[in-house]
Amino acid sequence: MRWRWWLALALALASGGAAAGDHQAFRLSLPVACDIGETCFIQNFFDRDPGPGFRDYAGGSLGYDGHAGLDIRVVDLPAMARGVAVVAAAAGTVRAVRDGMADIDVRLTGSAAVTDRKAGNGVVIDHGGGWQTQYSHLRSGSVTVKPGDAVNAGQVIGMIGMSGFAAFPHVHFAVRRQGVSVDPFGGTDETVLWDDRALAALPYTASGILAAGFAAGKPSWAEARAGDYDNHPPGGDAPALVFWTSLFGGQGGDELHSRLIAPDGNVMAENRLVLEVNKAQYFSFTGRKRPDGGWPAGLYRGEYKLFREIDGAIRELLSASREIRIDSEER
Repeated sequence: MRWRWWLALALALASGGAAAGDHQAFRLSLPVACDIGETCFIQNFFDRDPGPGFRDYAGGSLGYDGHAGLDIRVVDLPAMARGVAVVAAAAGTVRAVRDGMADIDVRLTGSAAVTDRKAGNGVVIDHGGGWQTQYSHLRSGSVTVKPGDAVNAGQVIGMIGMSGFAAFPHVHFAVRRQGVSVDPFGGTDETVLWDDRALAALPYTASGILAAGFAAGKPSWAEARAGDYDNHPPGGDAPALVFWTSLFGGQGGDELHSRLIAPDGNVMAENRLVLEVNKAQYFSFTGRKRPDGGWPAGLYRGEYKLFREIDGAIRELLSASREIRIDSEER
């Protein structure tokens, strides 16, 4: 099924549904079966700025110009492989489905690989009253419904994936009324569409730490995202010990401090930098090469802090720490 045909079908269904119902009668539950802020995160919000530039519903900058939905992500590829369910946010009838597209990183394959199929694997659900929801970038082979199926709120319809025009594992959740995209945190008339339970589970978070860990050499986010460093932690023979972190929602002017602390409490390595511009995601690290006498046995600690100017004062906004033990018998 070609993407343009699928989008045309979705829009036609939206405009051809029942007469528009009261906003108060249409409410959304969470479209994912995970804990927001713990096992999954909102990477991009709906763009509320009518012109060039971006503004989310809270006046923040977590997203990009023209983004017409929510990107709810998991941290890395192992989390995607373990499976995070995407569920129907409201009862309705399945109107369109696509599955079978591979989970890819479009930065590696190029956009030509998903021409006219940028939404990847997905599901469109019609809820009546002109309302529709769409769930895009689902994991290949995970879609559990077919056109014509009646679904209940909370029913599993697929899994978070990385199909189509995607560079990280997530579901793009979109809401439309009469074919017009709507922000569930407040549309053109500022009506919040989330039900009380969903709203309580969705506190606004402008920035956060996705992951942190250790590597035995210069790390990369591609390897961290693949879970390589979790599977092969540094040992006593590691040529280097490096503490890395992955941040989302970095803002220009943020001060990032990271350091690596030896078992005796001394700081082995330290890195301080200031972001010049907003960063949807930012990977940073600090570390040192193995000393001539080898790594002293004991517990090594990595610490990371983000400072931001808030109300005219520089405040610590985020922090994370990780520990790794290197035993003497490993040397």
